[in-house]
Amino acid sequence: MVKDSAIIISGGLDSTTLLHYHKERIGLAISFDYGSRHNERELECARWQCEILGIPHIIIPLEFMGKYFTSSLLKGGAKIPKGSDYSEDNMHSTVVPFRNGIMLSIACGLAESKCLKHVMMANHGGDHAIYPDCRPEFTAAMNEAMTKGTYAGVSLIDPFTFLTKGEIISIGKKLGVDYSHTYSCYCGGKNHCGNCGTCRERKQAFIDAGIPDPTIYE
Repeated sequence: MVKDSAIIISGGLDSTTLLHYHKERIGLAISFDYGSRHNERELECARWQCEILGIPHIIIPLEFMGKYFTSSLLKGGAKIPKGSDYSEDNMHSTVVPFRNGIMLSIACGLAESKCLKHVMMANHGGDHAIYPDCRPEFTAAMNEAMTKGTYAGVSLIDPFTFLTKGEIISIGKKLGVDYSHTYSCYCGGKNHCGNCGTCRERKQAFIDAGIPDPTIYE
């Protein structure tokens, strides 16, 4: 199969599944170091997943986001909310303004520079209520901007937009994805805290998928 796509990979469950799902057509995997509490842990997983698949992987530094943006997800921000579910009220403080818009713009430019026709993104249905730049209206608008703003008409592929995290993990199970080398916890510790909204969402997703959770929790 022709290598025609770049992918944004964080090192989390969703982007790792998408990496494996489309591994034969991915010519470049792109991660971003933007100053989040969990960047280091995620990037370790992204490197590992790309290495085992033999997919070229680069990390783009975005220090300005951690320096100038406001979000509890970023180092130096307010504390990550714990003890509640993955809901809009609980997770609103973790929004990094226009994060996906910035990352997709960079990935689009890289894709065109590398003669790749598509950029892949692993946003999913569970994020719609919390993160505006994960919603289908946003990805549709970005796709239009990307195709019209590049000579090659680079397009956005977002196949998980209406899927739950449990459904995504079910896909990964069939692909043989090793989820022990993924990271989700917004607190950024060596092990997942088990109590923040993303950890709770992660736990529930494995339950919904009906497969054992390989995650080490505190």
